[in-house]
Amino acid sequence: QVQLRESGGGLVQPGGSLRLSCVVAGSVFRINTVRWYRQPPGTERYLEQRELVAQITRDGSTNYADSVKGRFTISRDNAKNTAYLYMDNMKPEDSGTYSCWYQAYWGQGIQVTVSS
Repeated sequence: QVQLRESGGGLVQPGGSLRLSCVVAGSVFRINTVRWYRQPPGTERYLEQRELVAQITRDGSTNYADSVKGRFTISRDNAKNTAYLYMDNMKPEDSGTYSCWYQAYWGQGIQVTVSS
């Protein structure tokens, strides 16, 4: 069974940075796309409001939501079965629950709050 575990969330001031990690267990990690999604605070009941923030394919190609381009960087370390999301110059609107996705499996989500 595939399991995903996120870490690295927390509280950060506007303009600050965080790095999220997603460790994937139970699958051949290197062969599929990894995605990071974001759910705004207070919208947990409305999954349609979950936003695709970034993705990275098996060959390292990346795509980003317009709202995070130039500030967020997604990467992966296949040897460690881990994907990362580095978030820089963060804004209050970056707050939310961040979840990683792999092979139709989801992590449990991790909270990120950007506030002074």
